[in-house]
Amino acid sequence: MMAKIGIVMGSDSDMPVMAKAAEILEKLGIEYEMTIISAHREPDVFFEYAKSAEQKGFKVIIAGAGMAAHLPGMCAAIFPMPVIGIPMHTTSLGGRDSLYSIVQMPSGIPVATVAINGGANAALLAAKILATSDDKLLLKLKDYSDELKEQVQAKDVRLQEVGYKNY
Repeated sequence: MMAKIGIVMGSDSDMPVMAKAAEILEKLGIEYEMTIISAHREPDVFFEYAKSAEQKGFKVIIAGAGMAAHLPGMCAAIFPMPVIGIPMHTTSLGGRDSLYSIVQMPSGIPVATVAINGGANAALLAAKILATSDDKLLLKLKDYSDELKEQVQAKDVRLQEVGYKNY
């Protein structure tokens, strides 16, 4: 079966954030393919990736990038379906440089953008996009939301039992 979501990052230093996306997709039973490609250091490889993504069966690409953050925007320029950008935290500017670069795309090249290091939310947004035409996945997302609600309720029960000083 073909992968439905492409996860692409410019560097292995992005792996901890992108792994969070993969974990959510696995939890929801969504197939994905994860790749490290530098749009700047190997543009020919990048262009082939973006051009072939639709043929590979990708419905959404999740692209993480730091600093200049061109990977999500360049994916969106080539790939005709949704691209979700994850700005990476950087030591120089705390990820604001990545966020601004991804979110300020030119007209006609939209990139959905999540919070800095927002790998889990990127995967959830990708799943919600797929769920618009997949009722089974929609049920899984509803179950996931119920799990989050139960986690918060369990935390409150603990707080009420032990008080904030012992929490």
